Amino acid sequence: MASQAHLDKMQLRQNYRNLWHTDLMRTIQQDPPYCCLALWCGPCVSYMLRKRALYNDMSRYVCCAGYMPCSGRCGESRCPQFCLATEVFLCFGNSVASTRFLLQDEFNIQTTQCDNCIIGFMFCLQQIACIFSIVAMIVGSDEISEASQILSCLSDMVYCTVCACMQTQHKVEMDKRDGKFGPQPAMGVPHVQQMSRLDQPYPPNVGYPPPAYGQPNYPPPGYQR
Repeated sequence: MASQAHLDKMQLRQNYRNLWHTDLMRTIQQDPPYCCLALWCGPCVSYMLRKRALYNDMSRYVCCAGYMPCSGRCGESRCPQFCLATEVFLCFGNSVASTRFLLQDEFNIQTTQCDNCIIGFMFCLQQIACIFSIVAMIVGSDEISEASQILSCLSDMVYCTVCACMQTQHKVEMDKRDGKFGPQPAMGVPHVQQMSRLDQPYPPNVGYPPPAYGQPNYPPPGYQR
């Protein structure tokens, strides 16, 4: 049932109408210092971004944001800080992707075709490098072995670069959420059913208004995802 719910969410994301404030191609221009920080200190940045995505309320933390089979089974409620640190260091790729899904589901953000191509290229390059490494190990050819090492190095560089750009994209989006780009267009308070990510095929397509003073900026405890 949980797996089917996650598949339904993935299908629903195709109907989201909002866009990222900046796409992956422009993240370096948008915030060069943070992109460099994410490149050299990826796990630390992933930790800070997940905590910020949870509005600094670690009582809401679930391993991999609830998108993986291990979610909710790692003792997160007893020591969420330690569990998050373990996640970002041992499962760095999943931690970045989970924060991305968390923001997409909260703000109804779709991934553009350009971003999909970049992410898909990263995955394909990793698979090709893996295949070359296996072939080099079986055949024992020096030329294929050297080619596999070059491909592995290239795929690692692309992986680290794309992850850094994705994390910068998440940071810019949360800057927008927190009103650091000025006030967003006003919108009416949505009905409860509009906030559901599973039963609302066409979510709102407007910006994120700043919360009223003294009110939390995340769904109330009775909210069902």
